[in-house]
Amino acid sequence: MDGVLIHVLTLFPDMFEQYMNVGITRQAIERNVLQVNLVNIRDFSEDRHGTVDDTPYGGGAGMIMKPDVLARSLKSATETHHSGSERKVIFLTPQGERFNQSYANNLSMEREFVLVCGRYRGVDERFRQLYVSDELSIGDYVLSGGEPAAMVVIDAVARLIPGAINDFESGMEDSFQDVLLDCPWYTRPRVFEGIAIPDVLFGGNHASIKAWRREQSLKRTRERRPDLLENDQ
Repeated sequence: MDGVLIHVLTLFPDMFEQYMNVGITRQAIERNVLQVNLVNIRDFSEDRHGTVDDTPYGGGAGMIMKPDVLARSLKSATETHHSGSERKVIFLTPQGERFNQSYANNLSMEREFVLVCGRYRGVDERFRQLYVSDELSIGDYVLSGGEPAAMVVIDAVARLIPGAINDFESGMEDSFQDVLLDCPWYTRPRVFEGIAIPDVLFGGNHASIKAWRREQSLKRTRERRPDLLENDQ
């Protein structure tokens, strides 16, 4: 396979089944530019109850995912699909680096990487120290587990893989690709509930249209996300 291979370590692989059968993710998989390898962490428990967590040493509320079970699931995934090169092992956590378009761009150029979906109170710190190369957050809030965050990462990466979408240039013009928010876009009808499409879009002057779109992107970013302009130098 010439595309991107993403291993997902999760306690709930069924959550991904419907997601992988719709939209760009499905298209990328069908076109063989993306492969998602779902690994059920519970399969690597060594007791008859399928135990994957335990109480924290030192006391406290909640349960902690066991490092040995996580390590076995990771080794199984990566040994089965050995690429012969180093791969990122990304733990999805609110404590991680903030996920953004630049990060998605970089991941889309990886041949293979791993997403680790935590659950419960967290994962044993030793697994993080020994096996995790990156920690990634999709925002300053807490989810019940890493699965929704993993889907966000997969979706953002899939649309950037060449061949995944018909109009690759469209993906390259999304918001944040050049730091700025995207400009307004219009289609038929020309007038909708009294609001007309800007005349510049009908002139056929591509240089003027490009300049207008850039101006609108700057305006929208200035109004909604002025913090991003610090990077638009």
